[in-house]
Amino acid sequence: MKDTSKHDARIAQMKFSSVYPHYITKVQKKGRTIQELNQVIEWLTGYDEAQVNEQIEAEVTFETFFKNASLNDNTPLIKGVICGYRVEEIENPLTQKVRYLDKLVDELAKGKKMNKI
Repeated sequence: MKDTSKHDARIAQMKFSSVYPHYITKVQKKGRTIQELNQVIEWLTGYDEAQVNEQIEAEVTFETFFKNASLNDNTPLIKGVICGYRVEEIENPLTQKVRYLDKLVDELAKGKKMNKI
């Protein structure tokens, strides 16, 4: 297994507010809405739209974002490849949570309905 400690540390310190606009662009390019994106985020983290906006305004890191989140009990059912890694095999818990979010955003952008993701 590769040493991903530098990558993991970089992800932990990345600000959620710097990535969220990229999620918006990705889903909107595929005809999806910000409301659908926020629905996916709420399913995973428990944050409603207002709480997501609070996280953005506070410029929290992914580490803080996920430390304060209430992950959905079904999160471990998320499977698949994102950024060249199988999400279910990622060893660092925080990196895995970030990649779960990336995977859900990708699935939304591919046109899947929330109840199918």
